[in-house]
Amino acid sequence: MLSGQLYNPMDSILSKERYLARIKFQQINKMPDDQIKERNKLLKELIGVFDKNFWIEPPFYCDYGYNIKLGKNVFMNFNCTILDVMEVKIGDNVLLGPNVHIYTATHPLDVKTRNSWLEFAKPVVIGNDVWIGGGAIINPGVTIGNGVVIGSGSVVTKDIPDNVMVGGNPARIIKKNPLF
Repeated sequence: MLSGQLYNPMDSILSKERYLARIKFQQINKMPDDQIKERNKLLKELIGVFDKNFWIEPPFYCDYGYNIKLGKNVFMNFNCTILDVMEVKIGDNVLLGPNVHIYTATHPLDVKTRNSWLEFAKPVVIGNDVWIGGGAIINPGVTIGNGVVIGSGSVVTKDIPDNVMVGGNPARIIKKNPLF
C-alpha cells in the first residue's frame, strides 16, 4: 500500500487498522468541548506525535491516522476528511477550512483492474503557510507549495507552486505572489 503499488484494501490487517482508527475518531467526534485535553490525547494516539499547537474541530475522519504528519500550528475546521492510505504531510501554519477533503487513495482507470477491487495510493504534501478554503478537495499525488491560498470549493488535481492563489474545478492559478 505505502509503495504505491496495487493492493487489496480488504486485507485483514488493513481492515483491522481502519476499524481501530474509526473507533478512535468516533470517540473523538462524540466528546464534548469541555473534554479538550482528553480529545487531544486521543487525537495524538490516532495521528501520532505532532506539535502542541494544533486544533482539530470535530467531526474529523481518516482511514488510518498514522499516515498523517502534521507540522506546527495546524488548524482543521469542522468535518475534515483525510484518506491517508499513503502519507499526507501538512506543513507549519496550515489552515484547513470546514469540509476540506484530502485523498491519497485512488483506483485504476482500466475497468478490468478496477473491478478486481484493487486500489493504489499517491502521497499528498502541503507546504508551510497554506490556507485551504472550505469544501476544497485535494486529490491523490498533489504537492502544494508554500504560501498558497486555495479558494473554497476548489478541486486540486495538479501540483501547485509556491505563493499563488488557486481556485475552481479543476483549480487553476488566479494570482501569483499574492499579498492579501
